[in-house]
Amino acid sequence: MPFLKGHGTENDFVIIPDPDGLLDLPPETVARLCDRRAGIGGDGLLRVVRSAAHPEAASMAAEAEWFMDYRNGDGSVAEMCGNGTRVFARYLERAGLAGSGELPVATRAGVRRVHIAEDGGDITVGMGAAELAAPAGEAGGDGSGITVSVPGHTWPARKVGMGNPHAVVFVPDLAEAGTLQEAPQVLPAAAYPDGVNVEFVVARGPRHVALRVHERGAGETRSCGTGACAVMVAAARRDGADPRRDGVAVTYTVEVPGGRLEITERPDGEIEMAGPAEIVASGAIDPALLS
Repeated sequence: MPFLKGHGTENDFVIIPDPDGLLDLPPETVARLCDRRAGIGGDGLLRVVRSAAHPEAASMAAEAEWFMDYRNGDGSVAEMCGNGTRVFARYLERAGLAGSGELPVATRAGVRRVHIAEDGGDITVGMGAAELAAPAGEAGGDGSGITVSVPGHTWPARKVGMGNPHAVVFVPDLAEAGTLQEAPQVLPAAAYPDGVNVEFVVARGPRHVALRVHERGAGETRSCGTGACAVMVAAARRDGADPRRDGVAVTYTVEVPGGRLEITERPDGEIEMAGPAEIVASGAIDPALLS
C-alpha cells in the first residue's frame, strides 16, 4: 500500500491514495498507521477517494471529483479537518490530479472550495459558515452554560460549530491549560454528544490571537484548522465585530503551535482559511503493519 506524509502548520497526516475506494481501513488499522512509535505517525489519516466511489460522497460527485475520507488518529471518523483539506489539496496537486486555482473537495461536512496558489504558495479553504451559539443568558443563547475544566481551573466556553464541534475558552495564559495529556472536562456532556475539540485562546494584539487545542481522538495537536476558524469567530464576537451584521469582512491572524493561519469571515458568513501545506515523504507500507 503506498502512502504519503504531509502537514499543515505541523498538523500532520498519513495520506492513503485509494481513488477507486477499494481499501478497507477499520479503526484499529488507522490507529496503527497513525501511531508515532509503532506506525507512520500522524494526527489523522486522509484517504483520497473519488466521490463517485464512496457511498458517503456519491451525492457530491457532480460537484467535486474527490472525497476526503478523514479519520482521527484513534481511527474514529470525523466530519471535517481544515488543515487536512489543505494537505489533501496539496497531494492532488502533486499527483497531477489538480492544478493551481479553484478546486472543490467533498467532505462529510459538505463540499469545500479550495484555492491553490501558484508556485507552492498558501492554500485557501472555504470552510463554510460557523454555527455560533450566543453565550448563555444573551438573546439567542442556548442556555447550556458550557464549562471547560482542567486540573485547577474552570472557565466558561463558547460553543461553535465548523462542520465539527468546538468549545472555545478565553484564558489569561495558555500555560493554564496544563499538559493536555487528558481530554479537558466539558460540561454539560449533552452539549457535545459526539465529543468536542477544545481551544484555549489568548490575545496577542489587535485581531491577533494564539491558541492551544485538544482534538477529540487525537489529543493536543500542533494545529487545528477548524479550531482556528472557530476561535476567530468567537474572538471577533468578543471584540464586537460581526461581518454578517456590519457588512465588512474581518481577518484575524491565528497563531497555533505549528505556525500561523489567516482566517477571514466574510459578510455572507463564509469563513476562509489560508495557510501552508507540505508533502514531506512518500513510500510503501509493509503489509505486516496492516495485519
